Amino acid sequence: MTEAPVPYPAEGADPSQYVRTREKGSRDVTYPDAPEPLAVPVYDNHAHLEIEDGPSTGSGTGLTLDEQLTRAGEVGVVGVVQAGGDIESSRWSAWAAASHPRVLAAVAIHPNEAPAYAAAGRLDEAIGVIDELAAQPRVRAIGETGLDFFRTDEDGRPAQYESFEAHIALAKKHAIAMQIHDRDAHDAVLETLERVGAPERTVFHCFSGDADMARIAGERGYWLSFAGNVTFKNAQNLRDALAVIPRERILVETDAPFLTPAPHRGRPNAPYLIPVTVRFMAAELGIEVDELCAQLAANTLEVYGAFED
Repeated sequence: MTEAPVPYPAEGADPSQYVRTREKGSRDVTYPDAPEPLAVPVYDNHAHLEIEDGPSTGSGTGLTLDEQLTRAGEVGVVGVVQAGGDIESSRWSAWAAASHPRVLAAVAIHPNEAPAYAAAGRLDEAIGVIDELAAQPRVRAIGETGLDFFRTDEDGRPAQYESFEAHIALAKKHAIAMQIHDRDAHDAVLETLERVGAPERTVFHCFSGDADMARIAGERGYWLSFAGNVTFKNAQNLRDALAVIPRERILVETDAPFLTPAPHRGRPNAPYLIPVTVRFMAAELGIEVDELCAQLAANTLEVYGAFED
């Protein structure tokens, strides 16, 4: 996923200076050309814009936040929900939302980070920081939280469950949405939500289940957010899920800089590429792009509220 952050003191530091980088390896790290703008504006439901990936017009590293938002606005993507995954990135997310009218924040300890915090005796402290951040007016979601049985073995799962249930409680306490990370843990996530009681607005970020899971989610009133991987050839399960979930429960996201939609898979992802995914989804659903955009925008505002105060 992400690589080493540029370290800075957790307390009293300027969160705007925080940055993470993604290993480039041998992949193409040039940004794709901008797609044709959407006529009806939409929002990116989930991105990690603190991660630099690929070249930019200025620094030679990744796009700055201002560059990201400018490019997005030029193609009709008028807002981004910036998601955190640890203390530092959550602080950056809250700063970004407080500083930019087109950004809202989600804050959380990622399920793959929870075992490390627990092993260091800092999980309660970390959740306390998320609690404080969640009180800020432009922090509109707890996320990303959930369960990941792909990257975390059985020894780390108790900490994941503890963290997930604590985050569910925070979403309820602050009456904000919750964004779920679910990887190879579908049944466990659904069981936990049913046992503990899901927040009123529960979103499966980068939905990875199938049509059967989508039907359950729809029946329970959850939202499913589809990322660029819905365009991948091997992702028929996602297209099947898209076909059955009620349209008022659909969201769209980038998970930038990851999951760049075809035909740009592997290159840096960014909110300005949302139109590629939206047009693909509209074709799959057999509806006009403008109609889907209007639905996606309405759904996003229902979950998170207005972007501009």
